[in-house]
Amino acid sequence: MLPWAPPALLALLLPVLLTQGEARRRGGLRAQNTSGPALRQLSDHLLTNYKKGVRPVRDWRRPTTVSIDVIVYAILNVDEKNQVLTTYIWYRQYWTDEFLQWNPEDFDNITKLSIPTDSIWVPDILINEFVDVGKSPDIPYVYVGHQGEVQNYKPLQVVTACSLDIYNFPFDVQNCSLTFTSWLHTIQDINISLWRPPEKVKFDKSVFMNQGEWELLGVLTQFREFSMESSSSYAEMKFYVVIRRRPLFYAVSLLLPSIFLMVMDIVGFYLPPESGERVSFKITLLLGYSVFLIIVSDTLPATAIGTPLIGKACFWGRARCGQGSQAWALPPSLCLPPAPSPGCTGVYFVVCMALLVISLAETILIVRLVHKQDLQQPVPAWLRRLVLERIALLLCLGEQPTSHRCPAASQTSKTDDCSDMGNHCGHLGGPRDLDKTPRGKDSPPPPPREASLAMRGLLQELASIRHFLEKREESREVARDWLRVGSVLDRLLFRIYLLAVLAYSVTLVTLWSIWQYS
Repeated sequence: MLPWAPPALLALLLPVLLTQGEARRRGGLRAQNTSGPALRQLSDHLLTNYKKGVRPVRDWRRPTTVSIDVIVYAILNVDEKNQVLTTYIWYRQYWTDEFLQWNPEDFDNITKLSIPTDSIWVPDILINEFVDVGKSPDIPYVYVGHQGEVQNYKPLQVVTACSLDIYNFPFDVQNCSLTFTSWLHTIQDINISLWRPPEKVKFDKSVFMNQGEWELLGVLTQFREFSMESSSSYAEMKFYVVIRRRPLFYAVSLLLPSIFLMVMDIVGFYLPPESGERVSFKITLLLGYSVFLIIVSDTLPATAIGTPLIGKACFWGRARCGQGSQAWALPPSLCLPPAPSPGCTGVYFVVCMALLVISLAETILIVRLVHKQDLQQPVPAWLRRLVLERIALLLCLGEQPTSHRCPAASQTSKTDDCSDMGNHCGHLGGPRDLDKTPRGKDSPPPPPREASLAMRGLLQELASIRHFLEKREESREVARDWLRVGSVLDRLLFRIYLLAVLAYSVTLVTLWSIWQYS
């Protein structure tokens, strides 16, 4: 036999021997499989020598890629005071475990198996914004495919910290992030990717409960690789949950009552200023508005550093968009506009209260002007010209009737009348004058002395009554002049007040419209 014959025979017999060994092994496995349930046999086959503490890769240089997905199911709570957002999401993970692979033909064509989560390796992916453990149901199983693909589905009640901006309440839009990252492993060990395309994640509202206070606008995604103080890099996937508050409830319960009170305050200007009822009416409105603010104070959201526009202060510090090293490039359509600086913006309820106080002060001023007094001074000439001529013409009130009585001339006429009356009294008075009066031959005899004294007293009484009536008419004329002045000033201040209210209302409506549709 030739020396090369044994190696040639071995080369020919080796495939045959391997084929027979594989057939015997399969036959043995089939025999074992027929001796017990296929699922139990497959589970024992996969987990007998499995080490869940070791990352499931045959080549340690190759990272384990974990694909994740988030579907928002409901917005449970938005705590503006504590800056906490509570959401309920459907969370899905997918990765490949190289130690959980089998041939389906050996196990009754089983291609998918559910095994306990505690029995296999699971990536340590957490949410960075976690602040509290939610009441999430425990899902103890995962699905494993025959090629090693592991699918981990579980619902999560997520309680996360979020920078809530309530300045635009109740037309506010909130942008809260859920950052998924491995707490320990670097990107060389665990890499994170997105399970579905970003467009499908953004507009997926298939399971969202859309009947609550908040409306889901979209879920934005972004992958980022960052490094800490060391040179190691970490992978993270951000999900930006953008929600918008439905303002109808707050508009009905907060804005409309305040608007009605302001309208009644404007209508109160049509009460006559001289009646005095306007002051009590406006004081009642002011008290009613104060009680209304006390009632709604618990309804308004508040934070430690700011309150909404219809609250009582300014808010500053809004989530940046595309600025700085720690900012993320969000689409401009969902970026929030920059917030105003502290103390720069007025607020709804306080401005309404201030307008009510100004209206009450104006009413007190007008009532003080038109109030009748016994010793009221005449209207100064400069005020008469300014108000009754120029301002009345400016307001298109027509020419106001004025009294041009001169106090000096009136006093002179009174003196003349009194002097004439005194002369008359002098001619008629005095017994000596009566005695010295020459009498004709046929003249009647002089009246007796008592009758002349009575006539003199009667004339004095008439003179005092005339003087009293003239003084009262003069005081009435002064009161009418002040009433004309007060009426013109009341019209002027009412129009200024009405313009201020309209300008404030238009400004608020414009700002809220811009914020709502931006």
